Amino acid sequence: MTTLRIDNIGIVVRDLDAAVAFFGELGLELEGRATVGGPSVDRLVALDGVKCEMAMVRTPDGHGRLELMQFHSPSAPAGQPDAPVNTPGIRRIMFAVEDIEGVLARLRAHGAEPMGELVEYGGSHRLLYVRTPDGIIIALAEKIA
Repeated sequence: MTTLRIDNIGIVVRDLDAAVAFFGELGLELEGRATVGGPSVDRLVALDGVKCEMAMVRTPDGHGRLELMQFHSPSAPAGQPDAPVNTPGIRRIMFAVEDIEGVLARLRAHGAEPMGELVEYGGSHRLLYVRTPDGIIIALAEKIA
């Protein structure tokens, strides 16, 4: 068996509307929303009493998708929204952007803050890490012309 592609990446958020708006500023387009729950969902995710509101957003080229999830039940354990970038697990999602300063300004309006400095890397890209209000690390990469 061969993997065909990554279909989507799932991200748990505290405020689904805010997350959809945030990723909208990065140019991702809303594909749809749904609320899921019931015995089959409980069995799938190994939790009892799941009620989860979801939104699927896709990149403008149609090749990448994020599944944003807000769980209403069961209650979730406390997370580490300020965990450093070297904490094990999925730590960041990188987006290729144009006008990195403009993107940062728009994301700041949604509560994002830079983690470090905007740097030029290898003479080919300008890179910046930002953290969303939910603690998600987003890397922005602008190709140097």
